[in-house]
Amino acid sequence: MHDEGTGQGRTGQGDEIVRRARGVAAGFADVGLTQAEELLRRLSPEGRAQARREKEARQRRERRVLARLALALVAALLVWATLGMVFAPTIATALAIATMVVLTVMIAHYSKAAPRGRAALAEATLPDLAAETTLWLTAQRRGLPLPAAQLADALTQRFSKLAPQTARLDPKSPAADAVRTLIATELPDLVDGWRAVPVSRRTVPQANGRTPNDHLIDGLRLIDMEVARMTDNLSHGALDAVAVQGRYLELKYGDLHTPLRSDDAEGLR
Repeated sequence: MHDEGTGQGRTGQGDEIVRRARGVAAGFADVGLTQAEELLRRLSPEGRAQARREKEARQRRERRVLARLALALVAALLVWATLGMVFAPTIATALAIATMVVLTVMIAHYSKAAPRGRAALAEATLPDLAAETTLWLTAQRRGLPLPAAQLADALTQRFSKLAPQTARLDPKSPAADAVRTLIATELPDLVDGWRAVPVSRRTVPQANGRTPNDHLIDGLRLIDMEVARMTDNLSHGALDAVAVQGRYLELKYGDLHTPLRSDDAEGLR
């Protein structure tokens, strides 16, 4: 009896080792496929278009930095001209140079290219929000299931069409709040919640019969449809429709995000 129990225990341990080994192998396979898909995407017309949009976003940031440096130079010259009427030229020049140095350091610090985290979305101005979300979503694309990656590509194209519409919005309007909530809060919540789920559990059906991957794909599809609808409404000046429909979708489809939030993902670990 003892040998039989020991044998069953060893068999159970062996099955567990095999299961874990298969999970690790599947994870490596997923990484390999993801890298191959990423390479193909970058070589595709869509990938080249995305690279062009990223380059344009970087150029916009660089232009903003140059404009701020020009303003800092003007401020330093004003300091020099003002103090030159009170102090000796040497002192006025030294204080103007110090002003320029301080302003330059501040501009360099706040303009430093940071990773495309959620903080960049929260801090983005409304005209820059679509571009910042494009950069963030592109950085998140690696590792997504293929249908989700395709939806991410579609969303980046939609953001390029949405950007001119949001640039004309009043930042304090309900329509602006609806746009910001959708693409700067709901979209990152969806992706971050999915990433919090262990890789081995992302294809495992939950109590409702759907996997975390299914929820991610459904959520991205819904957001893609909503961004398209917002863009169309904004182009026709239907600001109230943007705000009302955004709240309606949040109430109706909010459960798509619920299984993917961090607290729920911890329960799957």
